[in-house]
Amino acid sequence: MKKILLVFVAILLLSGCSLSNMDNTPTKKVENYLNEYQTLGSNVLSKLDSVVDQEVLFDEDQKTTYRDILKKHYQDLTYTIKEETINGDKATVEAEIEVNDYTKVLKEIESYKTTNNQEFLDDNGSFDDIKFNNYKLNLLKSNKDRVKYTIYFSLTKIEDEWTLDSLTDTEESKLLGIYEY
Repeated sequence: MKKILLVFVAILLLSGCSLSNMDNTPTKKVENYLNEYQTLGSNVLSKLDSVVDQEVLFDEDQKTTYRDILKKHYQDLTYTIKEETINGDKATVEAEIEVNDYTKVLKEIESYKTTNNQEFLDDNGSFDDIKFNNYKLNLLKSNKDRVKYTIYFSLTKIEDEWTLDSLTDTEESKLLGIYEY
């Protein structure tokens, strides 16, 4: 009876160890990272608030609208892991993401601003940032276009734990849907 109990406990311990190791793979780390965006995890919301607070041309209502646009953008992100490559303590995970295509909208907004500048003037003939930002936010909010990008996430194994390396500006712009293609 003691042998059966000992075998049972050993199996439980081994399976528990293997389950915890399943979360320590490059692919799982990338999935967790992208899921953090989809579920609006605390780290993502903290970064989002920092980005929104830096927008000096937005009034408080516009900052709220911008925050909501970004939240929806993150929640709408979809991804497929394509391949994982491990080379010693370095790894690369190829992921295809699909996000809202804000690049196209932002180009259209700038083009419209250039050709229709008078629509954004105040009563004194000065450019009205509030008017223009409302126009811009409305177009961003109503955007339905999507785009797919491939991101190669780099990871490093530190003390037996896979950690995601810092994203490049290009990778971040892809996640935000503002990569110039």
